[in-house]
Amino acid sequence: MAAKTKPFDTFIFGSVATLVLGGFLIFMSASLGLLARQGAQFADVAISQFFLGVVGGFAALFIVSLIPYRIYRKYALYLYVIAILGTLLVFMPGIGLQLNGARRWLDLGFTTFQPVELLKIAYVLYLGAWLSGRRGKAIERPLHGLVPFIVITGISALVLLAQPDTGSLLVIATAGFAMFLAAGATVKDIALLALCAMLALGGLVMLRPYLLDRVMTFLDPSSDPLGSSYQIQQSLLAVGSGQFFGRGFGQSVQKFNYLPEPTSDSIFAVFAEEFGFLGGAVLIFAFALFSFRGLWIAARTPDVFGGLVAVGIVILVMAQVFLNIGSMLAIVPLTGLPLTFISHGGSALFLSLASIGILLNISRFKSSS
Repeated sequence: MAAKTKPFDTFIFGSVATLVLGGFLIFMSASLGLLARQGAQFADVAISQFFLGVVGGFAALFIVSLIPYRIYRKYALYLYVIAILGTLLVFMPGIGLQLNGARRWLDLGFTTFQPVELLKIAYVLYLGAWLSGRRGKAIERPLHGLVPFIVITGISALVLLAQPDTGSLLVIATAGFAMFLAAGATVKDIALLALCAMLALGGLVMLRPYLLDRVMTFLDPSSDPLGSSYQIQQSLLAVGSGQFFGRGFGQSVQKFNYLPEPTSDSIFAVFAEEFGFLGGAVLIFAFALFSFRGLWIAARTPDVFGGLVAVGIVILVMAQVFLNIGSMLAIVPLTGLPLTFISHGGSALFLSLASIGILLNISRFKSSS
């Protein structure tokens, strides 16, 4: 089967550009609450988001979109090893940065960087390369399919649990599960994986008190309104205050002194307060359009590797979006994950847009008989 090249998918680019540019306006509004609380200079808050995240991110997107995606298959293992080692650097004194009891950041001097963002991309590329190398019914045999998949994912899991970063692990594991399913895993293997995942999550919740607190808060959001339930209480208050049409751009009250992390994991609550149910529905619909188009591209790639990587990139984005918005609406427990393309984090936005560049390059190729 030959492959014909074409211009990259303008629908995907347009949807991502709309989310990023619209998200920057949301970030600007949410930043007012941060400035009011901490007295920070606006430039200190916005410079990384705009110049590194938006400007640098789109530059990375265009550059990466020109690199043939098949190259990554050859170097996927090396990229994965580098990403694992880079993530382990958070434990090195002088480089690793500890905040709120977690070691997830590297201090680069001019900015901070979460190496897990690179690990997400490297994991998808390596898993895609490995799964695409399974021939015929090989993936249906546990020693050639299920067991190696668990080992590959388990390596990332051990590194992230040590930080700890359970939210990012959930995102990576969800993307891997989707790729394993798309590669032709058996129903038996999928059921076994689901059972193992539930048992592992249950074990983590019992062993880690902060996770247990989040689960208990999820089950009863009113249990500790001034403690563990405070963020979800304020988030639901912000979302409810927006009603149908919202208070208006910049008019959120909760971002001042009440809502924790208004520019990060609580930014959807700020958006919903200012733009209401209608605005929230439009934002969710925009992410849904992105995912449908991304999966449409995955189904039409000329090779298995391209299709699996496309699935992985789309699910990385959508799993994090679901966990962020779901936690703000009390649909799932709080995860502390930012909202992709929108929340504060210049380096995270840079790498998210770079991964979209890979997806855009994949979209340039279509199968031809």
